[in-house]
Amino acid sequence: MKKFLKEFKAFIDQGNVIDLAVGVIIGGAFKDVVSALVEKILTPILNCIGGDAQGKLGALQIQLIPGNDSTVIEFGSFISSIISFTIMALIVFLIVKAVRKAATIGKKKKEEEETEETEE
Repeated sequence: MKKFLKEFKAFIDQGNVIDLAVGVIIGGAFKDVVSALVEKILTPILNCIGGDAQGKLGALQIQLIPGNDSTVIEFGSFISSIISFTIMALIVFLIVKAVRKAATIGKKKKEEEETEETEE
């Protein structure tokens, strides 16, 4: 048991675990922002195209058995989910790209400093 706790402590002490925890927390908060964007801005725009009086994408759904609400296929919800996913994927891509570029710049500066030190 002591060996397990020692390994766990070493795992937690790694910087990547802390970075991952921060990323998960920020990602959760960012998901709320994207959900609000889709639900409060983009979905009303889609409602103009095929919405009904209740603010649902009524024209973008099919009821397989009339009168049975459990047999409704909601394409509008699916489209909203695709939009949310696309926005989240784009933002994650841009963040990863920026982090990689920043790491490359930092690495180049460090190599330049090492080259200057060896020349002196």
